[in-house]
Amino acid sequence: MKKLIFLIILCFSINLNAQSEIDSIFISPRKQKLINDPLTPSKAAFYSSIIPGLGQVYTRRYWMVPIIYGGLGASAYYYNINNKEMNKYRTAYKRRLAGYFDDEYIDIIPENEKLLEGMKFHRRYKDFSFMFLIGTYVLNIIDANVGAHLLQFNVSEDLSFSPYVENNYFDFSQSAGIKLRINLD
Repeated sequence: MKKLIFLIILCFSINLNAQSEIDSIFISPRKQKLINDPLTPSKAAFYSSIIPGLGQVYTRRYWMVPIIYGGLGASAYYYNINNKEMNKYRTAYKRRLAGYFDDEYIDIIPENEKLLEGMKFHRRYKDFSFMFLIGTYVLNIIDANVGAHLLQFNVSEDLSFSPYVENNYFDFSQSAGIKLRINLD
């Protein structure tokens, strides 16, 4: 029994080096240069406006590049598909008005009004695809700018945020809250 108590006291009294050292995060010199440069957000936005995804590469967020090109590629693909389909419907409609009934839709769509509806349908989705293409491009630029701004965000010990639960002993209820502490030393 004495050995067990001695072992427990020994375990709790040992000063562990891993817990007593202050954690220091290594930041590469390139990233430190990006953090200190006040023009980093504008450079990242400019690079992304020239070549989509280049601003994310500049701020070393490589994982965003496939997402950007996936959005741009999907939008361009659907724009192209809907444009081709719209042109097929328009050509078939024009040929029927000219008296030729040899188009590919003659068995499926016998009325001319339905060809116009199909053309309007594909034109609408072509326009949506173009808006998504422009939206993805603009979001790419905004993301590069915001990502570069967040590189420069101060994350130090002077800023702390901690949720807490406070017990009320008069009526045995609990209340949750958030504490924000800023040291202005």
